[in-house]
Amino acid sequence: MRILLKLSGEALAGDKKTGFDEETVRRVALQVKTLVDDGVQVGIVIGGGNFWRGRSSEAIDRVKADQIGMLATIMNCIYVSEIFRSVGMMTNILTPFECGSFTKLFSKDRASKYFEKGMVVFFAGGTGHPYFSTDTGVVLRAIEVEADYILLAKAIDGVYDSDPARNPDAKRYDTISIDDVIAQNLQVVDMTASILARDNRVPMRVFALQEENSIVNAAEGNFNGTTVTVD
Repeated sequence: MRILLKLSGEALAGDKKTGFDEETVRRVALQVKTLVDDGVQVGIVIGGGNFWRGRSSEAIDRVKADQIGMLATIMNCIYVSEIFRSVGMMTNILTPFECGSFTKLFSKDRASKYFEKGMVVFFAGGTGHPYFSTDTGVVLRAIEVEADYILLAKAIDGVYDSDPARNPDAKRYDTISIDDVIAQNLQVVDMTASILARDNRVPMRVFALQEENSIVNAAEGNFNGTTVTVD
């Protein structure tokens, strides 16, 4: 089984909201190690929001802002990769553009080779192009490496019909189709990523990262969250 895990940058920062919270990252690492030890092949995409929210700046060109965001995701992957190694996993970081000796250039063959060696593969740098989010990046990589599904670790415990922070009567879905996600504009991932997932039949599981053993439970399908189907 091969999965892609999407982590938000903010989740890595814990209560600090910026930078890293090492204990939070270590808890993620230990859960991923449980999966790897069970033979699951794990790829990871991390957002850059703990360092950079370029779209909120009106003073910087959008292309340049997105490039800074790509670099933020690389910093995140280097850090998290090292924490993973400290608990006994092998890792490698792939980017869609040359990044000196920090990373390796992405190719499907290279990623597959690393998976087969039992490595956790970090896909950093987004798609390598501006105007595409890490949501699109994780769906694109999932398609390219033929992942069985995507795990979306969020601050919220699933997909709701409205914002539960604003509507106390918001209903959480246990299961919802990607067609309904798109039709209702529920923003599980952004619209580009949603359409890409629909057209290439990539299922997703959405859950709250902070719940105990959440990643392992989501990978095993016995979790408190929402399954986004593509049937």
